[in-house]
Amino acid sequence: MNCDLLIKNGLLQTPDMGDPGRALPGFVAIRDGLISACGPMAALADGIRPAVTIDAAGGLVLPGLINCHNHAAMTLFRGLADDLPLLTWLHDHIFPAEARFVTPEMVYWCGKLAAAEMILSGTTTVADGYFFEDDCARAFREAGLRAVAAQGVIDFPAPGVPDPADNIRHGARFIDKWRGDDLITPAIFCHSPYTCSAQTITQAKELARQVDCCFFIHLAETEHEVAQSYQRHHLSPVRYLEQLGVLDQGTVLIHCVWLDDDDIGIIKESGAGVVSCSQSNMKLAAGMAPLDKFVENDIPVGLGTDSCASNNKLDMFREMTFAAKLAKVNRLDPTLLPAGKVVKMATTGGAAVLGLADKIGQLTVGRSADIIIVDLLKPHLTPMYETDSLLVYAASGSDVRTSIINGRLVMDNHELLTIDLPEVIGKVNELARRLRSGP
Repeated sequence: MNCDLLIKNGLLQTPDMGDPGRALPGFVAIRDGLISACGPMAALADGIRPAVTIDAAGGLVLPGLINCHNHAAMTLFRGLADDLPLLTWLHDHIFPAEARFVTPEMVYWCGKLAAAEMILSGTTTVADGYFFEDDCARAFREAGLRAVAAQGVIDFPAPGVPDPADNIRHGARFIDKWRGDDLITPAIFCHSPYTCSAQTITQAKELARQVDCCFFIHLAETEHEVAQSYQRHHLSPVRYLEQLGVLDQGTVLIHCVWLDDDDIGIIKESGAGVVSCSQSNMKLAAGMAPLDKFVENDIPVGLGTDSCASNNKLDMFREMTFAAKLAKVNRLDPTLLPAGKVVKMATTGGAAVLGLADKIGQLTVGRSADIIIVDLLKPHLTPMYETDSLLVYAASGSDVRTSIINGRLVMDNHELLTIDLPEVIGKVNELARRLRSGP
């Protein structure tokens, strides 16, 4: 059997290779962007003839991590307005900076910088939402990064959409352009119930239903947002969206920090997915999402970094460790959210939230070949007793040495193969100089 790429001698953890907590020496064969065969080394047939072979000895072969929430172009604002309350951060710093500096050029180069950071740290799929998202999708495509790219919708003049009355039509044009792409899955992103009217939310959701794409929305991120929702609508943010009829399996709710048990029950019944951004919520002191309750209620859960403006890093390994540890300390229960469940949130869980469960998230024949290799020959990763525990509590993004997306080798031995990193860093630093110097 011919194949494009063969990974051999690495430690694998696949659904059909025994103990899910242990990895065994194995191989993965890739053909036409898909996993064509995988299993223990003893099952590697002599007849497999690869065009390229990667010897993964000393490495752990995993499905690529899935970052379910990002605003990639906001890498420009990394460190711009730290240590501030969310609303002050947004209204006094981020929104004004966006109004002045968000351009197609900024979104393209800063999106490409984010793509580089994510690929280098083991992320192979990102869900992104922003303005000029077409330019970000182009940057992702060139980098070889898989993305669910969502055009941002908001009820005031925004970059690229000066007339809010045109935001749904603009989103429809974006979706129509990118439908059918093998790496970019288009979607729609309403910013939040407090920046989008009921009409905008329902029209955006109707568009998402018509074209069968994801509908993203920030929800219940802060206590103030919940109080504001009760003041305006006499309903919690979750009940408000339920009343608008926009909760279903295609809806992805971002943050979901301030929920009560009734809210959680509504989400469960609707089939909507939830994305938690632990580090962003920590940094902005928004609170902590009840991840353990989501898991108990079988709600699809993914993890996201949020943007560099509110997290400062796009490392999903860090996101996993903080999600696990925060849940434990919040309930004073060290047994909550064991490592295996958190790894699932960053792989199969994230795939389910994004509607890609049959395509990515597992090392399984027929799935897209989105694969990373973690270098185990490091002091902080020695010894390895249990795979998931090592990944969540000891590993970091810098331990990833190889990334393959859609069967394409995009990073090998820590070297990016699809991005001219010095050029990208130079372009973003020039944009940052303009930002610092003012109008």
